[in-house]
Amino acid sequence: MTTMRKDNTGYDLKQLFIGSEGTLGIITEVALLLPALPKSVNVVLFGCNNFADVMSMVSYAKKELGEIVSACEFMDELTMRSVVKTVNIPYPLSDYYKYYFLVETSGMDENHDREKLEGFVERSFEGGRCADGVIAANRNQASTIFSLREMVAVGLRPLGHNYQFDVSVPITEMDVLIQQIKDRFDPDEGVKVVGYGHIGDNDLHVHVIAPGASSSVEDRIEPFIYEAVNEMGGSISSEHGIGYQKRDMLPINKQPEILGTMRLMKNTLDPKGILNPNKLLQ
Repeated sequence: MTTMRKDNTGYDLKQLFIGSEGTLGIITEVALLLPALPKSVNVVLFGCNNFADVMSMVSYAKKELGEIVSACEFMDELTMRSVVKTVNIPYPLSDYYKYYFLVETSGMDENHDREKLEGFVERSFEGGRCADGVIAANRNQASTIFSLREMVAVGLRPLGHNYQFDVSVPITEMDVLIQQIKDRFDPDEGVKVVGYGHIGDNDLHVHVIAPGASSSVEDRIEPFIYEAVNEMGGSISSEHGIGYQKRDMLPINKQPEILGTMRLMKNTLDPKGILNPNKLLQ
C-alpha cells in the first residue's frame, strides 16, 4: 500500500474494491487523507413553488458559492410536514411550500463565507428563484435546520408501510420519475409517493407509502422504477449498493458486456466463490 496521491504505475487495484460489497476480497489496511474541520459552517433553507425553481437554485448555488458548497438537498412538502410533525422540529419558515432546497457551506473564513452566502440569498430572491428562505443564525440553528433533512426517514415512518428506493437520475428527471410512480396508483388507494435527496449529486430517495404491505403495490413499483431509471440514464443504486435485494435487477441497468467483465473479475479473485456469496452477482 502507498500513501502517494500521485501514483500512475498501472491499474489502480483499490478501485476494484469500491462498490464490490465484499465480493472480491477483504480490506485489511487503509490510508486516509483527513482534511481539517471547517471553521465556518452555514445553512440556508429555501421554500420553492415548483421543481423548476429548485433546479435553478441548484445550478445557481454551485455557480455563486463554488468551493464552499458542502451539501445541496431537497425535499417535497409532504416530507417536510411529516418531519416537523413526527420529530417535533421547529419549522423555520412563514408558510409551507411545494418544494424545499437546503444549502450547507463549509469553509475556513467565517466573514468571507457569510458575506458570500448572504449575497447569494439576496440575489436568489431578486431573481425570483425562491419564495421564502432563512439563514441559520448560528451553529445550533444550522444543526436544527439540517436535521429537517436528516430525519426524513423517521418522519415518514408513521405515514404507513414505506417502500424505499435509492436511485440517481439527472436532476431534470427527478420530478418526472416521482410523477410516473404516482400515476401507477389511483387516488382512492391511499398510496403516497415522496422524493428527497442529495440533489447536488443527482441522488434521489423515493418512498412509496401504502396503508399496509401489499403485493399489488409492490408489483406496480418493481421492476418499473428500475426500468424507468435506466431509461433516464440513471443508476438503480445511488448509495446503498446491490447486495441480494437488487441483484436480479442489475441486468436492467448494466449491459451484458459489463456484467460479463464483473463476473470475470469475481472468478479471478474469488475462484471458490466464498467471499460474500450470492451478493451483487449470481
